[in-house]
Amino acid sequence: MTAQPLFVVRGLCKAYRDRQVLIDLDFDIHPGECLVVLGCSGSGKSVALRQLNGLEKPDSGSVVFDGVEISSLRERELQGVRKRVAMLFQSGALFDSMTVFDNIAFPLREHERLDAAEISAIVARKLATVRLEGIEKKMPSALSGGMKKRVALARSLALDPEVVLFDEPTTGLDPMTAATIGHLIQQARSDLGVTSVVVTHDLALARRVADRVAFLDQGRFRFVGTWDDARASDDRLLADFLAGRESERDVA
Repeated sequence: MTAQPLFVVRGLCKAYRDRQVLIDLDFDIHPGECLVVLGCSGSGKSVALRQLNGLEKPDSGSVVFDGVEISSLRERELQGVRKRVAMLFQSGALFDSMTVFDNIAFPLREHERLDAAEISAIVARKLATVRLEGIEKKMPSALSGGMKKRVALARSLALDPEVVLFDEPTTGLDPMTAATIGHLIQQARSDLGVTSVVVTHDLALARRVADRVAFLDQGRFRFVGTWDDARASDDRLLADFLAGRESERDVA
């Protein structure tokens, strides 16, 4: 791993009313790696993810991306960051009133000055990346759940971002389609050099794509390390989570 992290997060805190969701999180993300954030439902995984492109701002602490403190940027100043840090939402978040072509073309039209032929070429190339050639004219309503996720991934890759944030990318998908999403995450990294942060409770996906895992519990990271480190850890809650067992704390 490079000595210079792409993200440096320190002392990150976030609360909603009187509920403290994130508590003094410290972590780094290195260029080209895939960091998988694990944790039970409601542990704050998605909240942590949304800090990384400024969709939410922390109550305190800092999020530094490539040397720039993004948590203090205004919305207009964040546009440059979001060209470099794309996000694949859990729902896919496609525009229902737009064709597949227009969904993928949307960020290109918003952020770049390209002619119609250039946009068409990029859309076709991104659809080929996610193995969905020739569906440009379809509406999202005509797509399966897995196809919607793949179109959303194509859209997130439209601007050739350096980082893609994945929020529960396999939720609601059958195991074969989930495996396809895992392969595409790996492919984006190997072919495009994309740095990935994946929030999930899908252990099969996590084992497939992660260079490192971070286990979030009650607002704090109990563990950050490789899979080998995780398996060797003496943290009982982490062991229960990875084994799919009910924890002693849950039945106490």
